[in-house]
Amino acid sequence: MFGHRHGIMIVTRFYENVSRHKMEGRELAPGETEENVVLEFDPQPPQEMLVACLWNVSPGADHGTDLFSFAAITDEPPPEVAAAGHDRCIVPIKPEHVDAWLSPDPNNLEALYAILDDRARPYYAHKLAA
Repeated sequence: MFGHRHGIMIVTRFYENVSRHKMEGRELAPGETEENVVLEFDPQPPQEMLVACLWNVSPGADHGTDLFSFAAITDEPPPEVAAAGHDRCIVPIKPEHVDAWLSPDPNNLEALYAILDDRARPYYAHKLAA
């Protein structure tokens, strides 16, 4: 899909599942089982983020029902997301790259990687999601 079917998802925050002990920056205690918590990550200052995505349509095998799918592109997390216990982060692109991202040239993948490398880099505050 990369180089062919690109999309943008506009978000103001994102949520991730993390292990409580990783969020707390510690090892599991003897006999302790892993517990999942959901964290809310908010860019600071608050803003709409243009998240790079890929999409696809897969023909359905039964009754002709197609499956429409997409995925946000993720990468290594910035320090504050890693410190919260998560191992990846969405990739928000800069507004000046939207047209090029949505009209990709499959013969110039380097230009697309350059857009991802020149991403917006907000600081992400986090808290436990309600």
